[in-house]
Amino acid sequence: MVDFSLEPHQIEIREKVRDFANRVMKPNARKYDGLAEFPWDVVKQAYKEGLMNGPMLKEFGGSGHSIFESALASEELGAGCVGIGICMDANTLALTPLYIGASEEQKKRFFGQIVEEQSVAAYALTEPNAGSDVAGIKSQAILHGDKYILNGHKRFITNGSVSSFITVFAITDPDRGARSLTAFVVPTDSPGVEQVADMNKMGQKASVQTEFKFHDVEIPVENRIGGEGHGFLFAMKTFERTRTGVAALAIGNAREAYETALNWGKNRIQFGKPVTVNQGVSFMLADMATEIEAARLLTWNAAWAYDTKQKSANLLSAMSKLYASDVGMKVTTDAVQVMAGDGYSEDFLVEKMMRDAKLCQIYEGTNQVQRVVIGKGILK
Repeated sequence: MVDFSLEPHQIEIREKVRDFANRVMKPNARKYDGLAEFPWDVVKQAYKEGLMNGPMLKEFGGSGHSIFESALASEELGAGCVGIGICMDANTLALTPLYIGASEEQKKRFFGQIVEEQSVAAYALTEPNAGSDVAGIKSQAILHGDKYILNGHKRFITNGSVSSFITVFAITDPDRGARSLTAFVVPTDSPGVEQVADMNKMGQKASVQTEFKFHDVEIPVENRIGGEGHGFLFAMKTFERTRTGVAALAIGNAREAYETALNWGKNRIQFGKPVTVNQGVSFMLADMATEIEAARLLTWNAAWAYDTKQKSANLLSAMSKLYASDVGMKVTTDAVQVMAGDGYSEDFLVEKMMRDAKLCQIYEGTNQVQRVVIGKGILK
């Protein structure tokens, strides 16, 4: 029989992260939205409480969480503040290619560095003319002796300007193009690494997205992840593993917006009664609650499929990211509408939640690209 109940240790994970979100993240959500600065104090506290790098293996300083358990945690981070939450989850994104393809020595070295420094890493795939179209990547890392020489241009790199190192994807053979795509670990303090600018954006302002240029950056051969030409596989397997985290962040953000609007509506008296008595409002809230529940169950199914090595894992992860982030955009927009002027004002956080929701439809593959992935999957 199918059982949707959580095991005791899973409930413990969820409650631990929920407590952190309520106690540390929510009080700082408006602050970092206004400052548009990386929330180092929150991240350091997350390290102190053992909440960083959840999916990382325990022997390398992580918690050894399954992808399902990571989704439980990410939903609570999204409810606390999706902008701060992605600062934490993007670290997992950057480390996943290492988790998938690095040698044991590399894992000890780079995971150890992150844990010891209590720092973050960044994932650099997107370029000015290549993002979802990985085949369009132009950055090159050409082997000269025992070093690769990296030249190229990356943008929209989450955690970029605050990271200790970047997982960079570049081609190693111009004649082979994307078939030679390879992943490298590049310390951000390497000579030739130029941080051009951090992106100014409408939401998730606590998270920084940086534009980089690489000028003859020397990368030791031992910083290459896997073999030459393995980069495309690592990039696709990374997204298969991390998309459910984006979905869960969007669900947490939507849940918080829905609960805020629900509680506001119960206490907003118009014509002598709470506005929630009106069918126009109650039906909106009913749709919001239903869509959040549906998105959560789809995301749980996708995470379970990955953990149990189901063939449907890639398809379901794309579906979960697509549906949950669309639900997140709709629910947060409706929460603003339910709360009317209060929803649009900065007296409440739902306007921030609506701005934050939009980016979940864009990063780690736009939702249009998710439909391409799903279409190919169902027509295969």
